Amino acid sequence: MHAFSNGQLTENKSIGFVPTMGALHPGHISLIEKAKSENDVVVCSIFVNPTQFNDPKDLENYPRMPDADIALLKAAGCDLVFLPTPVEIYPDGAQLLDISFGFMEETMEGAFRTGHFKGVATVVNRLFEIVQPTTSYFGEKDFQQLAIIRKMASMLKHSTAIVGCPTLRESDGLAMSSRNLLLTPEQRKAAPLIYKAMEMAKEFIPHHSPAAVIELVKRYIQKSPYLSVQYFQLVNPETLEDITNWEEGTAVQGCIAVLTEGPRLIDNIRYTV
Repeated sequence: MHAFSNGQLTENKSIGFVPTMGALHPGHISLIEKAKSENDVVVCSIFVNPTQFNDPKDLENYPRMPDADIALLKAAGCDLVFLPTPVEIYPDGAQLLDISFGFMEETMEGAFRTGHFKGVATVVNRLFEIVQPTTSYFGEKDFQQLAIIRKMASMLKHSTAIVGCPTLRESDGLAMSSRNLLLTPEQRKAAPLIYKAMEMAKEFIPHHSPAAVIELVKRYIQKSPYLSVQYFQLVNPETLEDITNWEEGTAVQGCIAVLTEGPRLIDNIRYTV
């Protein structure tokens, strides 16, 4: 992989990179298409990264379908698929990157998934070292992850540009995710309430405090017996610090995690106050 990238870069070709954990859906393919439109060569990695799972059961259950993924990538015009093994990514064992993101890794997802973002930063750093991308593309569905990766790239002085791409949704509003494959029919039917509630918050914002908006969104989603809100936070899109008072004209990111008896669903939305 490294030798291939060296050859492309020597010929002054740009490399667009889309790192994934497989079980690809149209959201991933939209990243490939974006990369293809902006680069000479497109590389996609498929690697279910053990260092970002704090629950071994979650790692074990994560959907894996490499043959179907490769067929999708071929159809989308991806030039190279990189499928490393854990030993290739972590030849000296899965040692986490010695880096601190402070509050950014402690809030929201970080509060419930200890060490998750260090695991994400570790694997993305390693992939950047191997693939040497000119530009790397990430979905905005994992909003906190995208903010952490941008911070990591800046702190470690990676030359790759980080591009966030809009969340793709099913026709009923549910954010596309590999984990959606694990939902029961009843959970899948209830799941669109998540985005619907976050959209409804646009009507609440002019008339309610941030704390009241959070409560209204939670209450709406939890009308379903299949969904339980783990957190819904209104944060500064760059620092991820909680918004406690509205400031006119500012952007606010609403970030949510919802538990089912199966997979855990995350989503986010941008509000302009």
